[in-house]
Amino acid sequence: MENKFSGEKRVVQGKVGLALGSGSARGWAHIGVIRALSEAGIQVDYIAGTSIGSVVGAVHATGGIESLEEVALQIEWKRIASFFDVVLPKSGLLDGKKVSAFIHSYVKGLNIEELAIPYCAVATDLVTGNGVVLKEGDVIEAVRASISVPGIFTPVIKNNMILVDGALVNPVPVNVVREMGADYVIAVDLNHNLVGRKKSKSLTPDSNLKPLEKKPGLLSGRKSNLLESLTKRLDAVDFATLAQIRKWASREPLPNIFEVLITSINIMETQITTTRLRADPPDLLIRPDLGHIRSLEFNRAQEAIAEGYREARARLAPLIGYPIT
Repeated sequence: MENKFSGEKRVVQGKVGLALGSGSARGWAHIGVIRALSEAGIQVDYIAGTSIGSVVGAVHATGGIESLEEVALQIEWKRIASFFDVVLPKSGLLDGKKVSAFIHSYVKGLNIEELAIPYCAVATDLVTGNGVVLKEGDVIEAVRASISVPGIFTPVIKNNMILVDGALVNPVPVNVVREMGADYVIAVDLNHNLVGRKKSKSLTPDSNLKPLEKKPGLLSGRKSNLLESLTKRLDAVDFATLAQIRKWASREPLPNIFEVLITSINIMETQITTTRLRADPPDLLIRPDLGHIRSLEFNRAQEAIAEGYREARARLAPLIGYPIT
């Protein structure tokens, strides 16, 4: 692709750190941001990622971001559903083995120390409540811990820690890349303008799906098909507690369990992100407008990537001194 920015000299002085934030399906926007940085001639020296940011960051650190983009643009709801390996819910609804296999196809079982760009994944330890920076060892294990949304994915057990999604404590890991040695931090916040959008009706009573009924409203089209598939998998898990929940839920219109869990975490992430960015602002903050893309809509990669690219170029233009075309 033609470089629309000049990359003949280093645009930003000193070591550059890239903090890639959480955001589920909105995380494909990170691919567009990385493309814009590359075109601008900005060399990334350190990467820290939380949740979906840890996935894209790890792949970029291996040099495989273009391959990931190709796959992301082809993902349909049936492929997304295939990643959700429902298990008896002891500590999470999904085992995560299929997601790990997907990540393995890009990082090839490498250790973090072997990556071309210094990299860290951020997780949360349920035992202490502290953020955990994973900066050595198996990349797949680190990413798997960082993306483990509580209640959905089973946690990762490591060194007496019970690790889950890093977004619980550090949705946009600005401080982590600073500690890695970055002089200039570029952060990508995917949770901006997410909660309370007037156009979002995903959790309003009039637009909710009744469990076990095919009724339009909460979701439509490909997204509805995805959640129908996941609900059927949950229905196939036969144990007393879930049976009681189904019986109770059938009386009231409620969102799908995945939407409830993820939306609850989105609300928390938004509040934490605002607080942390105010206390420790990055040198450059990129906030793509992605509130219209829901958490499980991984099939909307084209929109997310394009918006990440557009917003990154807009934020970079004053640095580069070139107009946006």
